Amino acid sequence: MGFFCTFAINIIYMHDFLLSLLNVVCEMAPYLLLGFFIAGVLHVFVPQRFYANYLSRNNKLSVLWAALLGVPLPLCSCGVIPTAIGLRNEKASKGAIASFLIATPQTGIDSILATFSLMGLGFAIIRPTAALVTGVCGGLLVNRLVREDDVKEDVSASCQVESGNRIWRVLKYAYYDMLRDIGLRLLIGLIVAALIQVAVPDEFFLSFGSQPLLQMLVILIIAVPMYICSTGSIPVAAALMMKGLSPGAALVMLMAGPAVNLASILVVHKSMGRRFTSIYLMTIVGFAVLFGLLLNATGIDFTIAAQDACCMSTSALPSPFKIVCATVLTLLIIFALMMKFFSKFTAQKPLDPDVTVYRVEDMHCSHCEAAVVRAVEDLPGVEKAKASASANTLTIKGSATEDAIRTAVEGIGYTFKGKA
Repeated sequence: MGFFCTFAINIIYMHDFLLSLLNVVCEMAPYLLLGFFIAGVLHVFVPQRFYANYLSRNNKLSVLWAALLGVPLPLCSCGVIPTAIGLRNEKASKGAIASFLIATPQTGIDSILATFSLMGLGFAIIRPTAALVTGVCGGLLVNRLVREDDVKEDVSASCQVESGNRIWRVLKYAYYDMLRDIGLRLLIGLIVAALIQVAVPDEFFLSFGSQPLLQMLVILIIAVPMYICSTGSIPVAAALMMKGLSPGAALVMLMAGPAVNLASILVVHKSMGRRFTSIYLMTIVGFAVLFGLLLNATGIDFTIAAQDACCMSTSALPSPFKIVCATVLTLLIIFALMMKFFSKFTAQKPLDPDVTVYRVEDMHCSHCEAAVVRAVEDLPGVEKAKASASANTLTIKGSATEDAIRTAVEGIGYTFKGKA
């Protein structure tokens, strides 16, 4: 009898988990598909030099422009670093680089729309606003406290010119490259959110109710070292709020988690110097806590808004339109992740005699791959270059020396391990 009771309870839990997962995916899917498309348009139609033109002056206005331009870009905390170094090579100011590094990974056009879908309009407005203010303040602090010669010079990287039909490039970047980069983390975030809904008791975090600062410190300890993308963190934050996590602590997770991780700290330290890294890290942590406390002080019950937006009720299924969007998004994620998995093996197949495969670590996304390729493609003797983040390889066709390639790769903050 006890076995059957346990089995029945497990079936109920599995049913609730799958229904919760279905609801959260269906709520996010339409906004994610739209956000990814807009991100693809920005990637294809707005060249990198456009940003450099606004960030090259060493003044307060360049710091503001860096944050404003960075907020809608869908760059994660690892992908933003080579982009920022590329801006540095375009003579962007040190304060503008700091502002861009701080503001950009916290949000993006896709995550803003996804935040609205799960956590309501209030969070969708507060999140990019907090990222903007934090980036501007961090950039101003760097301009005042970091000398220009404290920021290390890096190997110059040319602007890669992509070819091909622009519409196809938009769709490829939106629904393949981005999903290959964040698909796994997004999937993990959705699963964790559904598990929280089923497994964590209601009002779990209310035991910390009189200590909201303690909630934020716990979230910081967990989120800062981890690699959390700005989109994948949304369902987890929304689910935790429904279990009693304060809105301020949820905002801390949404700000500090995507903005920084252990790998990005090490790369920024290597590329930008110790003082720059200290200001970068303290600004993110300090302003995340500050905005979290201010949000709690408003007394607005964002939990209700999040519950309404999430539509995690088990009483009804999502609309057919949302189910179709969720199906399309799921199939795209599966395809992108399968291609990423198989690339680990195809990247290491025997090649022509004039082709050499090197091992490069710390690449996490397509932006990292593009940065490594840009760093080496103009070296003497390089006919063609291709990088693979999933396989941690850099394939070079031509007669370029290993020392030249090492200098170029390490100059933009990645770890060169020699021939694979």
